[in-house]
Amino acid sequence: FVSVCFTGCGSSGKTLAEVKEAGKLVIATSPDFPPFENLEGEKIVGIEVDIMAIVCEKLGVEPVYEQINFDAVLTGVQTGKYDCGMSGISVTDKRKENTLFTKEYCLAAQCIVVKADSTIASKADLNGKTIAVQTGTTAAEFCSAEGYTLSQYEANQDAKLALTQGKVEAWVVDDLTAAEMCKGDDSVKILDENMTTEPYAFAFAFGSEDLVEEINKIIDELIAD
Repeated sequence: FVSVCFTGCGSSGKTLAEVKEAGKLVIATSPDFPPFENLEGEKIVGIEVDIMAIVCEKLGVEPVYEQINFDAVLTGVQTGKYDCGMSGISVTDKRKENTLFTKEYCLAAQCIVVKADSTIASKADLNGKTIAVQTGTTAAEFCSAEGYTLSQYEANQDAKLALTQGKVEAWVVDDLTAAEMCKGDDSVKILDENMTTEPYAFAFAFGSEDLVEEINKIIDELIAD
């Protein structure tokens, strides 16, 4: 139902001129995804924050962040509540049906995290096990499609805690985030075998085509530098 509505309800994205007139870009994010975005005190920091700071500087506008749960980011963008979604968002064919994406700027992988003493050594060992995932993520979609038993959490910190407390046998999350969140923690280990690979981009609503085109030029400049 949601897919049909968003596809048929017209475009709700802001144009480049509208964003410049407003003087700001309202960005929805779930800052629990280091190193891309996370909280230091009350400040949102990370790789994507740094990229967006440059993008907004070149556009001549201020970034304004709205902190929400990840599973509400794309919906909020699609309905025009926010101008942009920024949360380590993977680009998929399904999401492209309802979302306008910028150029991809990072290739990530879904990896498997288990307790250090776990006998799970590969994806094949996950059958019959309970896996922690963040709600609304491609990790949740992929693991569900594969028929795994899932335990879903709003934040990856809670998913990791479920693993360390023995409530689940594994945690599936993006590899760079896993590396950051598991750094210095000897109680868990990241398996060598990845589940999937997928690219990241910033999300916008249809109707923001000229805005996205301008942002793509900036991303090209950053990649070339």
